[in-house]
Amino acid sequence: MFNVKKGKGMIKKIVTISTFLIAFAGTVLAKDLPDFTELAEKQGPSVVNVSVTQVVQGNGNPFGGMGDDEQFNELFRRFGLPVPGMPRGQAPQQEFKSQSLGSGFIISSDGYILTNAHVVNAADEVIVKLSDKREFKAKIIGADRRTDVALLKIDATGLPKVSIGDPNQLKVGEWVAAIGSPFGLENTMTAGIVSAKGRALPQENFVPFIQTDVAINPGNSGGPLFNLKGEVVGINSQIYSRSGGSMGLSFAIPIDVAVDVSNQLKAGGKISRGWLGVSIQEITKDLADSFGMKNTNGALVAGIEKNGPADKSGLEAGDVILKFDGKPIATSSDLPRAVGGVKPGKAVNAEILRKGASKTLSITVGEAPNEKDEVNTQIKGSSKPEVNRIGLILHELTPQQKKKLNGKNGLLVTDAQGVAATAGIRRGDVVLGLNNTEAVGVEQFNKALAAIANGKTVAVLVLRGENTLYVPIKVTDAK
Repeated sequence: MFNVKKGKGMIKKIVTISTFLIAFAGTVLAKDLPDFTELAEKQGPSVVNVSVTQVVQGNGNPFGGMGDDEQFNELFRRFGLPVPGMPRGQAPQQEFKSQSLGSGFIISSDGYILTNAHVVNAADEVIVKLSDKREFKAKIIGADRRTDVALLKIDATGLPKVSIGDPNQLKVGEWVAAIGSPFGLENTMTAGIVSAKGRALPQENFVPFIQTDVAINPGNSGGPLFNLKGEVVGINSQIYSRSGGSMGLSFAIPIDVAVDVSNQLKAGGKISRGWLGVSIQEITKDLADSFGMKNTNGALVAGIEKNGPADKSGLEAGDVILKFDGKPIATSSDLPRAVGGVKPGKAVNAEILRKGASKTLSITVGEAPNEKDEVNTQIKGSSKPEVNRIGLILHELTPQQKKKLNGKNGLLVTDAQGVAATAGIRRGDVVLGLNNTEAVGVEQFNKALAAIANGKTVAVLVLRGENTLYVPIKVTDAK
């Protein structure tokens, strides 16, 4: 028979052991988790709140902006009534102050502060608020839109400053923390891990972003990203979000990139970075097959700017850059950073792949211009449209159109159907070449297409606006 007394004793022992194990596991977990309290205490005072005021022009309206809603206004116009808050006729323009908030951090005790360029963009006044509640009017020393870094200066001394770390030592999975002013809530700390390194974002070719899952929200922009040593390793700059708030995808500018930019801004307010004068694109598997490549490594040169450094060095559209100044180019996003880091005027070697053969070119790097000239094309019709094998209707460029292309040959796309349209070519594009062959005329281009085996992938070089790109298309008879 079951001994109740012994059974109760056994149960008591099991409960005691379980309690011990749970407590032990909790102690181990607590020991393994990082403690951010010391970081918050020591580094919090070096983080600032950045308040930006911008004077904008607008229509006076006591209805909270409804008079600026065109659909709302139309209801009143239909009944012959004046739009609320506005007299008949042209509404008077008035000045309004628009305010926004961001974050920043002190990098020197004499008042130099780093933040994002987009935080202070078009600012009429910038106020910096310290953790001790003191406020200072800040001067914008300079801002660099391409890296989204801005340098501010306040008239103060003896300020607490951050310690600069090495973002190259960061490892994926490592704990990091952010301090900033999300939604204006000053000195808010959030923490997470490094999700990825060297992340390239659209239109952001000069920055190898640090991706984290740290909670970053509006107002955090320009604030520091710390490692567990309490060193700044990045500037929180962007988030991916469908709601406008944090979704665990945030991106920080590596601090070494930001410091280099700030040093140049401090020295002269101007950023000098290397420039090649090329447009590039990623190499997909289809493009690699069309060029006879064994892998997708490198940056594909899709276009060359006339008389630019690349053009003068002999670089050609269709070349694949594998190494630049000794740095391997694994993806297209690696090239702008490698080029941008070279001092203008310096001659460097570039290892390229041209028509299946390796070659080394010496390129004298130029200085990146502030603005790029745009090439515009006009669409012209034709009396004898002919759909080619991949679904394109092409026409020769007029002398005026060729002049806008610096005399280059090309064929204007007046319609795209079939596999060409599916691949992304559209009306108004200019076809510059097929694989490594220049598109000189419609007959020549279509004849080259006819020689391609059915089912094989070709690379069509296309100019769209100011950008050139290779579009991989599997050749098949258009239907």
